[in-house]
Order: sequence, then C-alpha cells, then structure tokens
Amino acid sequence: MPENQDRETIEGFGEEWARFQQSNLSEAELAAYFVQYFSLFPWEEFPKDAVGFDLGCGSGRWAREVAPRVGKLHCIDASARALAVARKNLSDRANCEFHEASVDSMPLPDGSMDFGYSLGVLHHVPDTAAAIASCARKLKPGAPLLLYLYYRFDNRPVWFRALWRISDLGRSRISRLPHRARHLITDAIATGVYLPLAAAARLAERVGLDVSHFPLADYRHSSFYTMRTDALDRFGTRLEQRFTREEIAQMMSDAGLVNIQFRTGSPFWCSIGTRAG
Repeated sequence: MPENQDRETIEGFGEEWARFQQSNLSEAELAAYFVQYFSLFPWEEFPKDAVGFDLGCGSGRWAREVAPRVGKLHCIDASARALAVARKNLSDRANCEFHEASVDSMPLPDGSMDFGYSLGVLHHVPDTAAAIASCARKLKPGAPLLLYLYYRFDNRPVWFRALWRISDLGRSRISRLPHRARHLITDAIATGVYLPLAAAARLAERVGLDVSHFPLADYRHSSFYTMRTDALDRFGTRLEQRFTREEIAQMMSDAGLVNIQFRTGSPFWCSIGTRAG
C-alpha cells in the first residue's frame, strides 16, 4: 500500500528548511506566531509530563516553544533534511525525540499520546482526511489534536478568491522549476509583492482603516525573512490542497474527533478537536 506522501513535495520542503532554518527569526516574532497558532491549545488540561507529537516538524520552530511546556515531544518529519535542521535548532531541548516518517507510518503506538499537533502540513499530502485520521489514532481518548490547514478563502469576498486563483496558476508553474530558479522567483515575489502590500496594510491600519480584507495584510507586522520563507512555501510547493471550514470539520469528525473548535481570527482555519471516548 503506497504511503500517504508526495516525494517531490517532501524534497521541496527539505530544500526550504535547509535554506530558511529560522535561525534568523527573532524570538519576539516566533512568540507572536506561537500565540496565534496555539491560542486554542488546552495547556492547563495536560497531565504532568505530557507526551505528544509534532507531525511535520520542519525546522522545529513550533517544537522549540512546545518542548519546555511538556514532558516529551516526538518530532516527526518525512524529510531527512528537515529533521537535520530541527535537530540543530532543538539541540538544547533534551526532551525532543526525532523520527523520519510519513504521517501514516508514525512510530508511535495507537492511543498513546496526550496531545498532537500538525500545523501547515496535512494539506500537502495526497489524502488529507486519511492523514487526520492517522494522527487521531495516536491520541488517548480525550486528548487534543491541533491542526492548521490552508483554507479555501470561504470567508473572503469573490474578488479575493479570484486573486488567489490567479496566483495559484503561478504556483503550479513556479513549483516545477529547478531549485535555483524557484528561489530567485519567490525572492522576487517577496520583494515585489509581499513587502509593498504588507507595508500598505500597515500604513492603512495606522490611519484607522479596516485591513481585514487587504491582500497579504497578515504580513504587516512580519519580518522580510518570514515573507521570503512563506513566498517559497506558497509558490514553491507542488502539492497544495485547500478546504472550507465545513470540510475541515467533517474530516475531523470522520477521524473520531469531537468538541471541534475553530479560531475566529487569522490564521484561518486553525482548529482543534479531542479524540472521542
């Protein structure tokens, strides 16, 4: 049975994390993102010395913040290059254990984990619903799973969704270029698109305008390093899927998750559910 992964996408992320190892990301910026993505996480409900997993750990940026708060963290990624970066970035986190594995071959017993999370990963596998179910099976009954999946702009105006469709045509072509060309083009996109639009949104916010529907307004307080990283992530990845809030809720429910909640603000749609039983 083929594994639930796309090798070219995995190689692309290995290249991305080798290029952007997050060592230039400030502690303040990382902390700000962490608060956003983990706002739904029930830290206070975890048992002492809780054990959990980070599926698709990449550079280890989230694990760096999670590890001091738990007993043990399994950092799992299908890319050996990404894991090498994570090991380097987490060398001072003695409670992290590293595994090179796909989502459907995680070396963890079913029903053994106190928590799990996978942020910005499962929309890059062929079968996202099956991947969510694979994660849910590793949890103890009542344990939470935190997810972030790319959304289909279902809460955005029609013109916003049209802009995305145009940009996605570019992604489908750019992501198939050789690494060097891909990096040059995505750096140009970060410089010529992300940076000016983020600056415009920041200025509009200062004069009191509502920027909630400004393209790339979420980057108005981000560093250029983050913009370069995310431009490569967005336009350099071959396999990308997007889902509505309702579709995400259905996949989580089908995976045996209950008490499903969604973050009401950006990032959309960050969600959490607990394993039934």
